[in-house]
Amino acid sequence: MLRDLGTVCGCTVDHSSRSSLAVVFSVAGCAPPAPSPAATTTTFASDEEAFAAAEETYRGYIAAFNDVDLTKPETFAPVFVFTTESYSADERRQLSEMHAEGYVRGGDIVVVSFDPLTATEETVTARACTDTSQTTFTDAHGVSLVPPDRPDHVYVELTFTSSTPAALLDTSEVVTGESCAPSE
Repeated sequence: MLRDLGTVCGCTVDHSSRSSLAVVFSVAGCAPPAPSPAATTTTFASDEEAFAAAEETYRGYIAAFNDVDLTKPETFAPVFVFTTESYSADERRQLSEMHAEGYVRGGDIVVVSFDPLTATEETVTARACTDTSQTTFTDAHGVSLVPPDRPDHVYVELTFTSSTPAALLDTSEVVTGESCAPSE
């Protein structure tokens, strides 16, 4: 989990994963694509409707993640509402590992922008810019796992499985080499 989580929050722990939670903690790696979930049907009337559903899902997912308290496993469940089964399985495993290790996450991730890319009957892809400048991640001894050179803003490429009336988060991968920091 920490692999993708690290891509957003930039921690040094690197476990193999394809979940967005993992995006929050490791700037170093990109996650492999998740296996496709079971067949779903889509009835979005337009690309705009599909993009709006994907953005709502991602913002809800980030809000639920911001409410996670790694010391309280009961706070994990709201995150899974926004993800496919395979993504949820990775997140459950990773959150459980972080809980067992006594890790602590602080601060919120902020979605700065959400840019639609493509929409088909089965999938929606988008790119989000996240601000993790206030997000911290420490081990059980209070030692920061966030590298000092972690960028404050990170692009994340997202894939959603279309599933009316929602879109479920299926994969997330940090876009390396591009900055999404707001212009000053």
